[in-house]
Amino acid sequence: MTSHIMPTYGRLAVTFERGEGAWLWDSENKRYLDALSGIAVCSLGHAHPAVHKALCEQSQKLLHTSNIYRIGVQEQLADQLTALSGMDNVFFSNSGAEANEAAIKLARKYGYGLGIGQPAIIVMEKSFHGRTLATLSATGNAKIQQGFAPLVEGFIRVPYNDVGAVADAISQHNNIVAILVEPVQGEGGVNIPAPDYLNQLRALCDQHHLLLMLDEIQTGIGRTGQFLAYQHNRILPDVCTLAKALGNGVPIGACLARGKAAEVLTAGSHGSTFGGNPLACSAALAVLATLEADGLIAAASRKGDAICTGFSARLQGQPHIVDIRHKGMMIGIELDSPCAELVGQALQAGLLINVTNERTIRLLPPLIMDEAQIQLLVDTLSPLILAFTAQL
Repeated sequence: MTSHIMPTYGRLAVTFERGEGAWLWDSENKRYLDALSGIAVCSLGHAHPAVHKALCEQSQKLLHTSNIYRIGVQEQLADQLTALSGMDNVFFSNSGAEANEAAIKLARKYGYGLGIGQPAIIVMEKSFHGRTLATLSATGNAKIQQGFAPLVEGFIRVPYNDVGAVADAISQHNNIVAILVEPVQGEGGVNIPAPDYLNQLRALCDQHHLLLMLDEIQTGIGRTGQFLAYQHNRILPDVCTLAKALGNGVPIGACLARGKAAEVLTAGSHGSTFGGNPLACSAALAVLATLEADGLIAAASRKGDAICTGFSARLQGQPHIVDIRHKGMMIGIELDSPCAELVGQALQAGLLINVTNERTIRLLPPLIMDEAQIQLLVDTLSPLILAFTAQL
């Protein structure tokens, strides 16, 4: 078979036709347990009735006007997001990469306002912020940057979870205006920093008048057991970016800002044709209402603990298992060898997983996953891991 789609993805040989909750069915009507949620997107699962209802109702009224006019549901969503996050205002985009582009532009404009001619942003090794040229340049992965030089300048890279390296970079460069960091690195291998890492970065930013910008595109919207991961640390960033689970599959991104950062982008300095259109905002409002009504954020901590307890009982102490770690329902099982072939093996067994950073099995189950499905996830994946490691 041939395809007229650009070959930018290493696609698995399966086509999904429909979904319900944590389940997907392919074109042959085989059922799969989805432990990936479209990579942290469908946190309410598939075909959620509240999202379906919101989309149907809004599509019968209005899909798009333009951001040159006021959009009522966009303002409602901004009100709710700022109330939940402690931030002051929001710029809406279509994706996480665009949300991070907005944050990068905001930081640069902030620097120019301070008289810094070539503002720089501290970013982290093994980070992932998107695939546009600027976000690709900010990302700490040389492999995905290959072939796209010259990269965008203005990023200073340091090791993740190393506050001393951040402090050294600040002391060595007088043009740093911001720090951009993920509270938990997803693509980098589900890397969880020290408990006070974000607090120490907040203190450095306060000391040196820098913007703390948190990429919560994967960690946000309840994934870690708080609405936003930084809320575990009881801090506030200056900028926070969201996307993925915000629309439960409907494309929407958001760049939230607070205090001095909220005053930087003004009329004409940034924009988006489709960002925050009525359809996407209606879906996002339904997501937020469902998270609250069903208590899914608090449940994410309990369910994540249950998943990791299950895997620990089956895998802890086994050869080649380096670590089992999680933050809410963001779970990584690290092996000591590349294990990408487990993705295909799990697919054959009716389970959707992902391997990131070559050696880490990444699980991002929908927040609606129930106890029986959690047990099935553990019972299905554990023997595959054990059989794989027995061959190493």
